[in-house]
Amino acid sequence: MSQTIPRRSLNLRRSVLSVPSINLRALEKSHSLDCDTVIFDLEDSVSPEKKGQARENLRAFFAGPPLEGRERIIRINSLSSEFGPADLDLVKALLPDAVLLPKVDGPRDITDMGDLLADSDAPEELRIWAMIETPRGVLNAGAIAESGRTPGSRLDCLVVGLNDLRKETGVLPQPGRTYLVPWLMQVVLAVSAYGLDAIDSVFNDFRDEQGFDAECLQGRAMGFAGKMLIHPTQIEAANRHFGPDPAAIAEAEAIIAAFADPASQGLNVINSGGRMIERLHLVQAEALVHKARLISARKPA
Repeated sequence: MSQTIPRRSLNLRRSVLSVPSINLRALEKSHSLDCDTVIFDLEDSVSPEKKGQARENLRAFFAGPPLEGRERIIRINSLSSEFGPADLDLVKALLPDAVLLPKVDGPRDITDMGDLLADSDAPEELRIWAMIETPRGVLNAGAIAESGRTPGSRLDCLVVGLNDLRKETGVLPQPGRTYLVPWLMQVVLAVSAYGLDAIDSVFNDFRDEQGFDAECLQGRAMGFAGKMLIHPTQIEAANRHFGPDPAAIAEAEAIIAAFADPASQGLNVINSGGRMIERLHLVQAEALVHKARLISARKPA
């Protein structure tokens, strides 16, 4: 019988909104948005001369009312840059849910960050996310994901960055992402092998609703957990496309009920409605129902 490695996290990651930390209005607005995750960006969206101010903005934001019901991720600059060490000091001080590393090329980037966090006695709940946005990052996606299974690893999630990947490879930004699909699927395969999540890349034209819908449908079909967003107008569609549909929820509830039947105790495979259901499907069903309940709980009464 086949087995799967359970995912580390049961958090919702349908809509992962990137917010420039230099933009005070965008930071404050994040409290009212229905996204699952907020990435507070200190890297690409902040010009070099404003990096310090962006850090201070973020320090003040974290000192205010907490961002309820959403993961808080801080995207830092490369530690090899002049800005990276100060960014990491801020992460250690603010203790978000995760730190997002840019341009991860291999597993060493993950282990080095893990060592830095461990040496500073950062709580184990402070996780690591990795941007896969270079050719070497894609080639090493399996090894990067595997590093998340080593004892003490904090790696939770890989985020695809196609803008940088296109720039480095010369692949044109065409509808359907035909020439990028093999690389996207390589990342999905890597996280699936080692029980992590993968987040699909941004869609740059937030005014193109039809194009965004098509890319969400494609990403969901590929197996991505959600999509990285650049504008709040993209949140509703991402939540809809990457969220569980009612039929899937009903099927999951039926699987849970079937295994809860006393007659199924101790069985790894049961007959439910004429279908052979393995216990691994129970794990998947419980995760889906858990996420559906999280979505329901966040809706206003």
